[in-house]
Amino acid sequence: MAETITSSTTKRYAVVTGANKGIGLEICRQLASHGVMVVLTARDEKRGIEALEKLKKSGLNDHVVFLQLDVADPSSIDSLADFIKTQFGRLDILVNNAGIGGAIVDGDALRASGIGGGESGGAQIKWDEIMTESCELTEECLQTNYYGAKRMIEALLPLLQLSDSPRIVNVSSAMGRLKNIPNEWAKGVLNDAESLTEERVDEVLNEFLKDFKEGSIQAKGWPAFMSAYTLSKAAMNAYTRILAKKYPNFIINCVCPGFVKTDINHNTGKLTVEEGAESPVTLALLPNGGPSGHFFIRKEVSSFE
Repeated sequence: MAETITSSTTKRYAVVTGANKGIGLEICRQLASHGVMVVLTARDEKRGIEALEKLKKSGLNDHVVFLQLDVADPSSIDSLADFIKTQFGRLDILVNNAGIGGAIVDGDALRASGIGGGESGGAQIKWDEIMTESCELTEECLQTNYYGAKRMIEALLPLLQLSDSPRIVNVSSAMGRLKNIPNEWAKGVLNDAESLTEERVDEVLNEFLKDFKEGSIQAKGWPAFMSAYTLSKAAMNAYTRILAKKYPNFIINCVCPGFVKTDINHNTGKLTVEEGAESPVTLALLPNGGPSGHFFIRKEVSSFE
């Protein structure tokens, strides 16, 4: 991966979503340590303020502010855009990190399964016994992980276009790789870079949601577990390709930070949040001319498939 923009350059402004804990909070810490002015956002105001205080105590008082944000609420996003326009006049970096699992998982059973114990760990997990998915959770997952990120980008594009080095980093997952979607039609649509459009992505998600509600996801070739999460990340990856093509003066990438120990996997991950935040931060600070429209697994370019 290319060198990063250093703290000696012009003052830069960033927004990080889902930043009150875990990878999001650490992304804020690392960006602020590079001299970036960071807007730490979170849905829970109390937890967001507590996260801000943690960063202030570590000496980053002048580089972080908190704003309550619900990425599923357009009016909340509009308020954020107004704040940035008034306070900073532009935006240089957007990190879409907010995400949910889209399922209720028995954390004790997951930890006992050995999922974090190496390549074979968790291979024999009976997912239907430790995980529950529902229509409500599935819709919430798609609305947060994909449509929430999309709303953020659409609302903040005018402010990013005022930057001389606009960066968008979509925090994704290796689970969003197309090999994890057995449905050949959906896989073909999402991998057709030349014909890919936002409408085509919507078409895939709508078809998935319809099949989920009808109880036919396995019969129709959708993922058997963490299905909403997988589809939301595959959609995010596809949208990243669409955006990079549409805005060639931006640097826009999606990244799997690795299997990081966070709440979403009930702390079964192997990497620390410090390690997990490194790749999104590196992508956020890429110099002009850096790679765009790619999917990274940690710091290496990977296949969307």
